[in-house]
Amino acid sequence: MATKEVTTEEKESPAPCPTQWDITNKIAGNLDRHLVFPLLEFLQTRGIYPEEDIMNSKIELLKYTNMVDFAMDIYRQIHSTENVPDEMTERRKVVIANLRELQETAAPIVDFLLDENKVKDLRNDKAYNIKMLQDQYNISQDDIEVLFKFAKFQFECGNYSACGDFLVQYRGLCTKLETSFSALWGKFASEILLQNWNEALEDLNKLQEYIDSKSFSSALAQLQQRIWLIHWSLFVFFNHENGMNFLVDMLMQDRYVNAIQTGAPHMLRYLAAAVIINKKRRNVLKELIKLIKSERYIYSDPVTEFIVCLFVDYDFEGAQVKLKECETVLANDYFLTACVDDFVENARLFIFETYCRIHETIDMKMLAKKLNMNQESAEKWIANLIRNARLNAKIDSQQGTVVMGSQHPRMYEQIVEKTKNLTARTYQL
Repeated sequence: MATKEVTTEEKESPAPCPTQWDITNKIAGNLDRHLVFPLLEFLQTRGIYPEEDIMNSKIELLKYTNMVDFAMDIYRQIHSTENVPDEMTERRKVVIANLRELQETAAPIVDFLLDENKVKDLRNDKAYNIKMLQDQYNISQDDIEVLFKFAKFQFECGNYSACGDFLVQYRGLCTKLETSFSALWGKFASEILLQNWNEALEDLNKLQEYIDSKSFSSALAQLQQRIWLIHWSLFVFFNHENGMNFLVDMLMQDRYVNAIQTGAPHMLRYLAAAVIINKKRRNVLKELIKLIKSERYIYSDPVTEFIVCLFVDYDFEGAQVKLKECETVLANDYFLTACVDDFVENARLFIFETYCRIHETIDMKMLAKKLNMNQESAEKWIANLIRNARLNAKIDSQQGTVVMGSQHPRMYEQIVEKTKNLTARTYQL
């Protein structure tokens, strides 16, 4: 029997290096150091970096916080000793001294806020509240400002729940817009770290409204705020039940597209992944393709290259290779690791739909290869698509082919789609 010679192209390509497309450093540079810690924990569980490197990074991260005991525990674990450097011991003494001083200074306002009966006297009127606190409880505006410092100190100690509560009260009493804005960022970070996604989404919307409507000292300052916001918002977008809708709606606005192009092109990974996974936002695919093409020479990874291969080059073999690489990328990305199966399923559907647009009759073996599936699995997958009315086609089992029906959208559907896009663009303006 004649045997087919295996060509170089058909040989299995080596597995990609898990760290090759890791963008944790780029993300971390736009986060509060407390928000970076979950990313390091994730990388540690993935085992793609040496354990000691991750542990040392944790200590470096904690160095400028008040979580000294935690840093000491990590040091002991790394070095298998009960002794810690003198600088850690001294740092702990300083933190405890500062805590006691702040507790004493903030006692009047904190004691008031912890008394439910007294808090009932507050109204939805800052001017009244400030006067009432001064007249009845001898709590001055300076005491209120101390509450912000105390909340920040609690945050640096890792007490995010207390910090969030104090910042809510502080923003209700504060009359300084800049400090109130900073407090909102702190509240947002606290809700993220507590995994309170509904509350975090509310804070995200408040921050976005403030950033987009306020006059900053310069356009650059406003741009930087937007860049920070889109990075912090990833925690919400990939954990909230409607997060992917919000991600696409926000990042496809012109002002945030500008932020991505100017200072965060790596965010295209998350935008592309959200569009592929989220069937409700396919209407932005054309705009996304243009954006990825324009930024291709500045940033690219398998997720963005998958879109280029499939929708720009119509390179189905290349798209198959990139999809395989995407599995590695997503599995080792903190925000996307839970989306691997959904991404692969929808990416295959994109490959299939695109391939079907240019063919009327498709060989099942060839199609299985394009989808990176065996023939039996591919046939079941296509049968399910037909059964669920997601595909206008029929399977010819005798010929081993898929016969496509008409794939052209009706005029009514085209008009509705264009109207939706026009409405969305008008809203953004």
